[in-house]
Amino acid sequence: MTTLSEAASKAHLATHGVPFLPEHIVADADAAAAAAEELGYPVVAKLNGAAIAHKTERGLVRLGLGDADSVRRAADELLAAARPEDGEVSVLVAPMVRSNREFICGVATDEQFGPTVLLGVGGILAEAIADVSLRLAPITRADAADMIDDLATQALFGEFRGEAAVDRDGLIAVLMGLSAAVTADESIVSIDLNPVLIHHGAPVAVDALVEVAS
Repeated sequence: MTTLSEAASKAHLATHGVPFLPEHIVADADAAAAAAEELGYPVVAKLNGAAIAHKTERGLVRLGLGDADSVRRAADELLAAARPEDGEVSVLVAPMVRSNREFICGVATDEQFGPTVLLGVGGILAEAIADVSLRLAPITRADAADMIDDLATQALFGEFRGEAAVDRDGLIAVLMGLSAAVTADESIVSIDLNPVLIHHGAPVAVDALVEVAS
């Protein structure tokens, strides 16, 4: 199996309509600071590379960076934390998005039935409630709508803690994009969008990982 970098995963999925925030891939601390100025603060900085799948576990994510100095410092720390086995690395700079609601969307390949599209409740509640819906790919818009309706935690889709109700059409578009991606490219084994945050009602994937057969 081969894992695409976060940046490459997002670029691939974006061509199928999966929504991502604007972000920059840079090579050094000064370029990271310039990217942050363009995007607007606060920002997130992550070490990006094809061999880096578990950034959080390795401490390769810096959140809530509010000025150029903190971005430069974070970029230097991230680049210094790279290991030889990581291969070529860069720094991904993206807007910082906060949300009270997180979802997991993805694709998994079942040995018997083939690729399936997944939607579930994410964040700290994910393991506790295991609220997940699955459909075989390719899915239709009706299938995607049914997946949303299948989740037991329907309260998360309405207005929630001062946040707007979820744009269901937007979430349907995410699921349809995943289905289109795996249908168009049979080498894709799995896709992980975790988390998908609700930003002003719209679903936005802030991390992505695509795994393909070697």
